[in-house]
Amino acid sequence: MRTRVHENTGQHTHRRARLGRDRGQVAIEYLGFVPVLLIVGLVGIQIGAVAYAAEQAGTAARAGARAASLRQDAGAACARAVSGGTDVSCTGGGGGGDTVTVTATVRIPKILWDLGAAKKTATMPLDH
Repeated sequence: MRTRVHENTGQHTHRRARLGRDRGQVAIEYLGFVPVLLIVGLVGIQIGAVAYAAEQAGTAARAGARAASLRQDAGAACARAVSGGTDVSCTGGGGGGDTVTVTATVRIPKILWDLGAAKKTATMPLDH
């Protein structure tokens, strides 16, 4: 076994003994950091789910408003406009004068937190 004299203290250190004590330290540090990485990843997924729900609500509102402007069923157009498995509810279809307004509501998928729903409103001119 090799020994070495420490420059500052003058004590002999055993290289093998010192390496053996530090060997598991890195694994413990990584193990402690894994939950932090998981939470950061899940927050990123939750943010993506919020953006996706908002995009789906906007698409549904525009499709519903377009259908209502052509005097068609706005609710059916809203439902067709979103991806499968996405629940959407549309309200409106009426408007004042020469426009129609439709509001679409899409539930935000729960990953970590229940953030409610995304609402988007679209207004289109009546197509005479």
